[in-house]
Amino acid sequence: MSEPTGSEATTPLPVLEKPPREGDPPEASGTGEVHRFWSSRRVPAAIVAAVLCVVTGTFLYDVCAVRAGRPALAWRRELATQLAERPLDDTWVLVGAGVAAALGLWLVLLAVTPGLRSVLPMRRIHPDVRAGLHRDAVGLVLRDRAMEVAGVQSVRVRAHRRRADVRALSHFRDLDAVYADLDTVLTQAIRGLGLVRPPRLAVQVRRPGKKG
Repeated sequence: MSEPTGSEATTPLPVLEKPPREGDPPEASGTGEVHRFWSSRRVPAAIVAAVLCVVTGTFLYDVCAVRAGRPALAWRRELATQLAERPLDDTWVLVGAGVAAALGLWLVLLAVTPGLRSVLPMRRIHPDVRAGLHRDAVGLVLRDRAMEVAGVQSVRVRAHRRRADVRALSHFRDLDAVYADLDTVLTQAIRGLGLVRPPRLAVQVRRPGKKG
């Protein structure tokens, strides 16, 4: 039996993006320059928005209360006192500044990086359609093709953005012959996936370990 590649219940499907456009333009023959898919960052955006709403809402309520003649809340008076009296080289001030800087760098990193590292962009055939293939799906395809090679007992495939690691067990045939067949079959399979940047193939073949 072959070993799973991390997705047993469902098979990842290709990712498609087709913006609405009037008419039906002809298909493009070239591949063009295709970049990675950008993540919508829903969870980080929701967390930042929730924190900002709570903080700004609390400050706005306290400011409105002070304008209405009520005393400021104790926490805001304490915060103002601490910010006015503590020196800049105080430990807590440095810790707070470091945390704020780390959060800011994290947000900047999320803003300038595409994300979705698990989706590999495919060559663009139609000018208005972008397609991507999950790495788990790439691993499943390579695993199924590897199991068709004579002499392969089991195989494990881990697909990365730039490399596909294949670990196969062969219970008969010469290991060099099995390796050559695997390299040929999997190289053709990777080319057939239509990826913009096909992962580099790394194949290892060995005998099963002795039981007992």
